Amino acid sequence: MTEPLRLDRTRQLGRSGITVSTLAWGMWRFAGAGARQGARLVHTALDAGITLLDTADIYGFDGTGGFGDAEALLGEVLTAEPGLRQRMVLVSKGGIRPPLPYDSSPAYLAEAIDASLARLKTDHLDCWLIHRPDILTHPQEIARALDAAIAAGKVRSVGVSNFTQAQITALSHVLGHPIAATQPELSPLCLTTITNGELDHAMVADIATMAWSPLGGGRIANPTTEREQRVAAALDVVASAHGVSREAAACSWVMAHPAAPIAIIGTQNEARIRDAASAWGVSWTRQSWYDVLVASRGERLP
Repeated sequence: MTEPLRLDRTRQLGRSGITVSTLAWGMWRFAGAGARQGARLVHTALDAGITLLDTADIYGFDGTGGFGDAEALLGEVLTAEPGLRQRMVLVSKGGIRPPLPYDSSPAYLAEAIDASLARLKTDHLDCWLIHRPDILTHPQEIARALDAAIAAGKVRSVGVSNFTQAQITALSHVLGHPIAATQPELSPLCLTTITNGELDHAMVADIATMAWSPLGGGRIANPTTEREQRVAAALDVVASAHGVSREAAACSWVMAHPAAPIAIIGTQNEARIRDAASAWGVSWTRQSWYDVLVASRGERLP
């Protein structure tokens, strides 16, 4: 009988020297929570062992206003309880600039980092990511801005989000510091990162993968198509065997890949945050993991 797949509770954030939980709490819907509820959510995540909090300056933006609202709310929580900052690894992102939509020019990246720090009421970010690639900015210009932010002590490490493997390689070649993290979409319903070589590249380059939408944008919880129902059924086999929810099983499926992806959950419900932490108790065999993959592919592996 083969050994179960490895599922760690913590990992290093690339070569940054920063230890993070392998579950992260994403705050893209955090802006409307209010200070009291916001504090409860932060406490719930931290108490559940989720130390990695992921936000962005665009979170809270509704198309006309609200830019920076999620960061500002977290800043209120940290101002009221400064000790919370020491319990978390804080990640934010920038570079989306409506209506452009993207701007990674050195001047704007510096402006965006300063604005995030001011809203979050902190003197540094543990990791700061470029949210979307700006095709019109040369990697050397991006590298200059990111290296300057690290040198100034404003960020401890840097990363990217939604970059292709080629874009990551190009930036890595000119950046004076290692890229600590990348954020692609990854779930049992989104296999692109597995099949296009991104996870393989992350393992070779020692870059932490932070998987957004590990629950397929809610489709795993509420499957409607034949494919979604197949995946849900395969996940349910493992979830039932371990006494956890299908959502927790989906997160653990993502985390069980040898690249040790960090699953970012986006729920703003305290009970569901606690439930997500049960993902660490799931044990995957090669057979059960591949069963989910085959269900998603809709055909057997060659």
